[in-house]
Amino acid sequence: MSTNTYTVTGMTCGHCVASVTEELGEIGGVTDVAVDLPTGAVTVTSDRPVDDAKIRAAVEEAGYQLAG
Repeated sequence: MSTNTYTVTGMTCGHCVASVTEELGEIGGVTDVAVDLPTGAVTVTSDRPVDDAKIRAAVEEAGYQLAG
């Protein structure tokens, strides 16, 4: 099992959280996505390591950006 935390910028509401959660949840191997809206922290749990490029692409597909 692998768990990584990312910072996503631009989220302002529950709909934002749902969009990011949905896109990240579609990545193969992802088993859980937890979003903390006030801080922008997004914790992704997966059954195998997930390439950061796939995380970035999913966040951008949802309309947001990874910090850093």
